[in-house]
Amino acid sequence: MKIRVGVSNRHIHLCKKDADMLFGTDYEFKKRNDLSQVGEYACEEVVKVSTSKGEFPYVRVLGPLRDYTQVEISQDDAMVLGIDPPIRDSGDLENSESVWISGPNGKIYKENCCIRANRHIHCNKLDNIGHNNRDIVKVNANGKIMDDVHIKMGDNFKLELHIDKSDALLYGLNNGDYIEIE
Repeated sequence: MKIRVGVSNRHIHLCKKDADMLFGTDYEFKKRNDLSQVGEYACEEVVKVSTSKGEFPYVRVLGPLRDYTQVEISQDDAMVLGIDPPIRDSGDLENSESVWISGPNGKIYKENCCIRANRHIHCNKLDNIGHNNRDIVKVNANGKIMDDVHIKMGDNFKLELHIDKSDALLYGLNNGDYIEIE
């Protein structure tokens, strides 16, 4: 079964409290475009993410707001920031990296918020991919085997492999390419 590839650039998910601190109380984010997963979107707004060793002045805010603030970066981004974030599932932030986040209304030092998202395939039960939620699989990406790919199953998920820009470069993949589970 061929599975579409989605390449993720560095981005941030904000909780309401941090969004209020960075953009102002009850600020309404402007949708730039929908993302591949139902209900998720990229906002027009960006923040600056920094450490004492480096920064990214334009990190896209993704919506909608979440219960936690999470910065997702690639391995290459981590080298620029001089940090070593763990590879984790979304929301698994314990003992992750801490960074400064700056918005138009303020700046916060956010502890335990920065990860490298694990490679994962979004799917739902109707996709019949032969695997269950939380299974770990290998995929064939242009003749190279990519291991440690997690299955994330949800009722509204659309079938797609999500990887970061470092993995995309390593495996020669672009948005819209296709892979297959081994």
